[in-house]
Amino acid sequence: MSKLDHMLEPRASVRRVEVITESGRRRQFSADDKARFVEETLAPGAVVSEVARRHGLSPQQLFTWRRQMRQPVAIPVGPEPQTFVPAVVTPPSTPPERSRRQRRRLRRAPEGAENSGIIELEINGVAVRVGRGADAATVAAVIHALKTCT
Repeated sequence: MSKLDHMLEPRASVRRVEVITESGRRRQFSADDKARFVEETLAPGAVVSEVARRHGLSPQQLFTWRRQMRQPVAIPVGPEPQTFVPAVVTPPSTPPERSRRQRRRLRRAPEGAENSGIIELEINGVAVRVGRGADAATVAAVIHALKTCT
């Protein structure tokens, strides 16, 4: 008798089979369901474990939802929209006095170096000129404001 014959034999013993009806995933409850379950636990004379059993929950889950619902809800406050204010720039009546260190740098700078490191951007018809040594966060804020306002 081969192994195959034994498997096909009709006199084989009956084995127990377990049927799994759940998908194995966590159940998702809506905020309304959670509020309703928590409200049931707050009724006078209510027992949390009985309410949990009735809805197929663990008492710990209900206690967690109760604690979460007692905490104040933080309302997110978004940043105010950024706007531009017209600026009028006039040249100074007299050139500013340069320090000794600045004068030395200007003397040592090769031709055309005064414009090196300058970035010019034009976004939707608005031109921005960023000089050497500009703060990166400020430049990023200006570019962001240009994109949102134009």
